[in-house]
Amino acid sequence: MTFTRKTFAGAFAICAGLLAFAYYLQYVKGEEPCPLCMVQRVAFYALAAVFLVAALHGPARRGRIVYGVLGFIVAGLGAAVAARHVWLQHLPAHLVPSCGPDLQYMLSRFPLAQVWSKVLMGSGQCAETGWQFLGLTIAGWSLLWLVVLGLTALYLVLRKAA
Repeated sequence: MTFTRKTFAGAFAICAGLLAFAYYLQYVKGEEPCPLCMVQRVAFYALAAVFLVAALHGPARRGRIVYGVLGFIVAGLGAAVAARHVWLQHLPAHLVPSCGPDLQYMLSRFPLAQVWSKVLMGSGQCAETGWQFLGLTIAGWSLLWLVVLGLTALYLVLRKAA
């Protein structure tokens, strides 16, 4: 197995582990995900898919660049959402947006563009910190891992050897 294939497989394993831990926190510890958390999960699913396909494919240089750029873009978009989430969590209480309807309700009642806009604005639910480890919230850990995975994808793009 080549270095590139191992790296893509390792990145996939990290995504799978993070998603498994998110479901553990939700279903075992009772941490309900907010709409921004759900968007970050989608980013991890998309990254996992890119990394898994790349690991199974074992691409040469061009394929490595395509998968790496795709992974970098997905991680960047996810990191942007996670950064917004972290920002909301650090707002003073009087500036926190009010809580709105949950994601399922919005999807059933509003056009997708309007749902997307409302989700990215965040709500009071998104400002709650909940579970923490080493001083970082779930959103903070998500941001950290999305940056690490994005940089890993970028490294694979810029790496000279196949």
